[in-house]
Order: sequence, then C-alpha cells, then structure tokens
Amino acid sequence: MPIGKLAYVTAVVANPDAVASALERALGLARQVVDAGGVKRPLLQIGEAALVLAAPGDRFVGGDERTGVHHIALAVADLAKAGAVLEASGLRASGAAEPGLDGRRRLVLAAGQCAGVTTDITEALVLPPPAGAPVERFDHIGIASADNAAGHDVFCRRLGFALESTQTDMEVSIPVESFTSDKYGTIYKTRAPEIAGGLRVSFITVGDCELEFLQDITPERPSTIEHGGPGTTRQDKSAIGRYVATRGAGPHHVALKVADAQSALDSLAAAGLALIDRVPRPGSRRALIGFVHPKSLGGLLLHVVQR
Repeated sequence: MPIGKLAYVTAVVANPDAVASALERALGLARQVVDAGGVKRPLLQIGEAALVLAAPGDRFVGGDERTGVHHIALAVADLAKAGAVLEASGLRASGAAEPGLDGRRRLVLAAGQCAGVTTDITEALVLPPPAGAPVERFDHIGIASADNAAGHDVFCRRLGFALESTQTDMEVSIPVESFTSDKYGTIYKTRAPEIAGGLRVSFITVGDCELEFLQDITPERPSTIEHGGPGTTRQDKSAIGRYVATRGAGPHHVALKVADAQSALDSLAAAGLALIDRVPRPGSRRALIGFVHPKSLGGLLLHVVQR
C-alpha cells in the first residue's frame, strides 16, 4: 500500500500573489490563503491536491532562492505511523515533525534520499470537493532525473506507489543523399538514422497524478534551446540535461490536465502570459501539450495536457 497521496506541490516564484492571480484569472483555479509559521501564502486547488506558492528565501522552502518547483507533499492520516513506515523502508526524516501548512505537522525527506525530490510527509489539508474548473487535476509533476531506477526504488519499492508506465522519447534525423544525372535521372540513398535527442521516461502514480521521471539518455549531444517557438523532443532533452548539470536532479515542472489544451493556451495568452507553445503539440501518453514560458509565472515552468 502506498504511504499516502499527493497533498500539494510547492513552487518558489517571484511575486507569488501575482502568479496566483494570473493562474486564477486564466484557468479559473480556486484560490485560498494558507499560513505556515505566521507567513501567508497563496494556494491554488488543483483537483484533490493543491499548488502552494512561496517567495524566494521563504523559510517554508528552507530559504531557497531558486525559482521553480521546490518539493512535493504526501498526505497521511497518522504522521507517527508514517514515520515508522519510513524508518522500516530505510528512509529517515531530516528531523522531528515541524510546522507545516495551516497548523499541520510535516516530516521532511531530503532530496538526496528521494532521487532528487524533496518530499514532505504531512497531515492532510482539508480542501473542498473539486469544483469542475477547466483544470481537472495535476496530470504529472516533471522530475529532471539522473537515474530513473533510483526514482523507482524510492517511490515504488520503498513508498509503495505504482509504476504506471515507461517510455522512450527519441528524435532522429535521416540523412538523404541524391545522385542526379542528366541521362539517368535522380537516385536517392538514405543513411542510418542519427539520434538528435532522447529521454527515458517513467510515470509513477501518486494520488490523482503521476511523477514523471525524465532522464536524458543522449548527454553527449547538447542542443540549443530555441525560445519563442514550439518545443521539440530535442529541446526537451536539452532542458533536462542542463537542469541536472546545473541544479542536480529534482522537480522541474508541473503539468495540469485540461479538457481542451488549445482553449487553455488561448486563455493563458489572453491573460497576458507568454507561451512557448501557441498550438498544442504531441506529448507523452498520447497527449497534446503546451508550455507556458516560466518568465510569465515568476520562474515556474508549467504546461497543460489534454488526453
């Protein structure tokens, strides 16, 4: 049995209130204010879980100044019992239970124990039933991974979550030679495909979404990321490789499940947010996806997913 389910995802963003207002306005997300240690922070309900926004340097994120997804939190019914389960699995909290959101207590598992994913074990928040907004739930939390097997070990073997599926994303180019004669016409010859970029991907179900572990499997082939145009597999793999090289393995982005990706992108653009993908493109698990530029969300990388 899994130890719990996804309670919330915490992201560090410049100006949390402005980011919360933009997502509330564009996607109709329900917004609350939650307290931790006397500091008020915006919370956006997403399905049965929530997105919590913290400012750079906030003590709730250990004073981290870097923007982006910071940690995930798993809700449990009994924190003491959960602590015993962790001990039995070989995982150890970084200290005694400490204050979490709205008077809840939490245990913190350091990123180094959890394949790069700082993970809180928390007493559950009380959220109203999902209101049927355009955003149905978190689709997944993207994890820039150095080793997907390490993610399987922690979240499947130790914490009891199910491996939903695995896949390999690959972009290849096929060189073509042509031989043109004024007498014999043109002959084309193709050479073996050349790999332009690739990712090994694992999806692990946690509550009503998945953790998506993304491991660059072509690190010897760096690629240029072209901003302002639609993304590609080659650019995705470069973004993951560079993230791991500069920040280490860890949470990279959040993805929101929507009924209509084009409509969601149009709403985000109408709210004044810059888009990486103006038109949805094919993504993992037979989906259509579209990314919002992180500069519009205080450093948070987010995308929508239509299945």
